[in-house]
Amino acid sequence: MSVIVTDEGFATTDWAEGLASLDLPSDIDPETVDFAGAELIRVEFPSFSDGRGFTIARVLRRRGFGGKLRAKGHVIADQYAMARRSGFDEVEISDDLAARQPADQWKFRADWRAHDYQSRLRAG
Repeated sequence: MSVIVTDEGFATTDWAEGLASLDLPSDIDPETVDFAGAELIRVEFPSFSDGRGFTIARVLRRRGFGGKLRAKGHVIADQYAMARRSGFDEVEISDDLAARQPADQWKFRADWRAHDYQSRLRAG
């Protein structure tokens, strides 16, 4: 089983069941992905220390993917803001991780636009 994390916390259901989806490994070249017809792309995070998925999301958005992007795997609550800033709409984590990092830890980081260090520097 898994838990879907959104800006509101843990979702009670997975809305994406039955959608045309595409699963991408963390070592794929995002410039070569054919996402035509995909409504949802899940990008695998094999380890919380593997940040390639953030780059994949950014490149897919830059290339025009307008569907839902989901980070799947070993993403921790501290990385939620980075996931949202790079283009992910939500995160899918294991039940074990959800038990160790409950919804309130994820919701604490849900205001991902307010704590953007680089934007504050550019404005300042």
